[in-house]
Amino acid sequence: MSVSDTLPIESRLPGFEGATGWLNSTPLTASGLRGQVVVLDFWTYTCINWLRTLGYVRAWAERYRDDGVVVVGVHTPEFPFEGDVENVRRAVSAIRIDYPVALDTDYAVWRACNNHYWPALYIADAEGRIRYHHFGEGAYDECERVIQRLLREAGSGSVSDDLVAISPEGVEAQADWGNLESPETYLGYDQGRNFAAGDDVPRSYALPDELPRNRWALAGEWTIEERASVLNEAGGGIAFRFHARDVNLVIRSRQGTQIPFRVTLDGEVPGSAHGLDVDSEGNGTLVEPRLYQLVRQPGQVVDRTFGITFSAPGVEAYVFTFG
Repeated sequence: MSVSDTLPIESRLPGFEGATGWLNSTPLTASGLRGQVVVLDFWTYTCINWLRTLGYVRAWAERYRDDGVVVVGVHTPEFPFEGDVENVRRAVSAIRIDYPVALDTDYAVWRACNNHYWPALYIADAEGRIRYHHFGEGAYDECERVIQRLLREAGSGSVSDDLVAISPEGVEAQADWGNLESPETYLGYDQGRNFAAGDDVPRSYALPDELPRNRWALAGEWTIEERASVLNEAGGGIAFRFHARDVNLVIRSRQGTQIPFRVTLDGEVPGSAHGLDVDSEGNGTLVEPRLYQLVRQPGQVVDRTFGITFSAPGVEAYVFTFG
């Protein structure tokens, strides 16, 4: 759509009565936000698709705060550990979110908005009417133009036509879309793909001699559970044949202890292709439950085999994402 078109009234800004808590704010209400343009951002902290939008949402919150914009992040967890308020609090601090965050542990706000996606952005005018939405990444200029237009409709005469300019880094950097040929891949049997279905029974696995592109395999003793593959013995690992600049993996320690790991690319140390959470020798440590960036290739992207081994049991591996 073009923001020169009429922005329809899609629905009303939902109430936040179902939120289980708030970070960076006292509880907010839809009626209390009347008179301000509200940017409602549904997120969950391990989602790479949302992380790549964060730089823009953060910049809008900072730039338009004094003009009458309130950004409200609605944290609706995908994985069970994302419902732990301390995990969310730690993430909010680490990724520099200072706008209000509603904790939507029970999906009450999600359902009130009839939402189905992470990330999802809804923009409401000063009358509390949702006038625009966008699901997924992208459309950043369009979203900001809607914010500017709704501020002007509300009577703000000082809103510039300029758009924010950001240079996102780390996990917030935009994907290398031209070379991204590996899909998000869950490692539990509920949403898993490209692996035999699990059955909650411990089994011993061995890596095959070769992996086709976008297939993954386990080594060692694992239990494939509904949401994750769980390592039962030290020394186990995962391999994935991928085609992308970045490799990310959401992992958690079941016992809450730190677990060292080692990453390889085609059986060698990653060198300059190491990610934020790995050194050039491939060494890293699982410290807290979150997304770990394990590979970021600086040069030509070709099919490669990623490997990771863990020095202790209790690792829960949830999902690979790529960039």
